[in-house]
Amino acid sequence: MTITLLEGGNVLDLDRGVLLEHHHVVIEGERIVEVTDRPVDLPNAHRIDVRGKTVMPGFIDCHVHVLASNANLGANATQPNILAVIRALPILDAMLSRGFTSVRDAGGADWSLMHAIETGLIPGPRIFPSGKALSQTGGHGDFRPRSDVLEPCSCCFRTGAIARVADGVDAVRLAVREEIQKGATQIKIMASGGVASPTDPIANTQYSEDEIRAIVDEAHAANTYVMAHAYTGRAITRAIRCGVRTIEHGNLVDEEAARLMHDRGAFVVPTLVTYDALAQHGARFGMLPDSIAKVGSVRQAGRESLEIYARAGVKMGFGSDLLGEMHAFQCGEFGIRAEVLGNLEALRSATSVAAEIVNMQGQLGVVATGALADLLVLDGNPLEDIGVVAHDGKYVRYVLQRGKVVKTRNQAGG
Repeated sequence: MTITLLEGGNVLDLDRGVLLEHHHVVIEGERIVEVTDRPVDLPNAHRIDVRGKTVMPGFIDCHVHVLASNANLGANATQPNILAVIRALPILDAMLSRGFTSVRDAGGADWSLMHAIETGLIPGPRIFPSGKALSQTGGHGDFRPRSDVLEPCSCCFRTGAIARVADGVDAVRLAVREEIQKGATQIKIMASGGVASPTDPIANTQYSEDEIRAIVDEAHAANTYVMAHAYTGRAITRAIRCGVRTIEHGNLVDEEAARLMHDRGAFVVPTLVTYDALAQHGARFGMLPDSIAKVGSVRQAGRESLEIYARAGVKMGFGSDLLGEMHAFQCGEFGIRAEVLGNLEALRSATSVAAEIVNMQGQLGVVATGALADLLVLDGNPLEDIGVVAHDGKYVRYVLQRGKVVKTRNQAGG
């Protein structure tokens, strides 16, 4: 079995928020077997000199749409299936180059894409796929334009579609079972209106409580959980009351909803960088005017929501939720988080907290004995300067995934 030694680096201990100077990380196969400051005598090991550099866990983005190569999600769903997949390949590769060794896809990616990465067929982060997100008719996942005739939704058959439409308790139960059968590792639902969809105001709640409870029940039966797109305190409260485990976005949360989330042990995954990107670049990249008009109502509120969640003690995972060419701004989320919460919490959101969200605590998000060797080597200390991780991978020297070096960058940043 291959042994790799990361020699003499400064290991980031996220639990304590400190750098462990001049430590060695020993990797055997896919896993870390030792982290020590004592000399390591392994003459046959593959040695990588990381002196003066920071060694930390690979990042986990808990809200991506890797198949969303077009900012107009309705148009994204109409492209040919093979083209939708081919256009996703550079998106996945770029995420890995930025240091994201795992992602939770919030609608679109499926088992086959996850399998292609796991078997080494294509490069990319480990995917935790949701399959197609579930949406009611006229909900955030229904991208049919207004018309005098509502054509049947064919979205569940299109690779580029992030969601499928299902209405009624029996229909949503079947939809959950189908997504689980096709390989979803968790279920995504649309529990409120949203920005990117054309006909649903953000303040609307979506799905009845009976439907949400049925979805949660089916997910629990399959030993998994439900993540819910929800913006307002009302939508968040309904979802949490029905057993949803993670709230996506959550920009318009109120104190009462945040306290309920804390009491129920729920997580939130804010996705603030996407609103900055949409405000600045959405029109240029094909976002519909009606969607761009919604951005202003949630952009500043999203930053304020971080303080509400922090006061309530709600754990926050890292999310980006970018579309099309705007995927390039993924690392910008670190800067937004750090500005409000500090560097350490920003880093935890993409490592230890994110690992807990994807049910891989102790396996991902840590540099520790027994963990999977998904690791980054950085030029610089992100505890002191969040720019080390917030600049599109510029300071990422090595990316290791399952113990193998999958990305390198030379000293000049090339």
